Amino acid sequence: MIYWTINAAKKSKLFDKIYVDTDCNKIKKIAVSYGAEVPFLRYKKYANNKISVNLSTYYFLLRLKKFEKLKVKNVFQLMANCPFRNNQDIIRFYKSFLKKKCKSMISHVEPKFFNPWWSVKVKKDKIYRLNDFAYKRRSQDLPELLCPTGAIWISDYETFLKNKTFYSQSYSYDILSWKNGIDIDTYEELVISKNL
Repeated sequence: MIYWTINAAKKSKLFDKIYVDTDCNKIKKIAVSYGAEVPFLRYKKYANNKISVNLSTYYFLLRLKKFEKLKVKNVFQLMANCPFRNNQDIIRFYKSFLKKKCKSMISHVEPKFFNPWWSVKVKKDKIYRLNDFAYKRRSQDLPELLCPTGAIWISDYETFLKNKTFYSQSYSYDILSWKNGIDIDTYEELVISKNL
């Protein structure tokens, strides 16, 4: 999966450096073979499934400053679990980031197949509606919602270091197609993506 992200970044021709942040030697070897740089492995205390991707990127950038003297303008985060995002998406997204003159921007998709307004919470076999007003309307009449996806996140470097997140106070968004924005977090999602 990481190949698709590295390849899209390279083909966009936007980046001076493409880094992969990992704690795994196998992933490091694969990433380097596809043209990315892995200057170090992630510290063990930041190598778990609980740490936020924002903090992971933040600690990577702090450590990178000690290894390389770089003049960094913007930071992109392209998650490998979003393999359908391509170089054209990255280019279009960056142009939108520049045009909007925002400090950070996060990719979003329009939810498909199921309307999130009708979501319920289940606790001890009891269903709790999250939004009662939605059940009185047809799904196509409900206000449009967007969901963030890890496909393309951009931030001004200084803003990111200050906030430690791409979700800065006035972050903006742009929309990816539902397919290009697919964010694979479970085995079932991987199976669906392989079929696509």
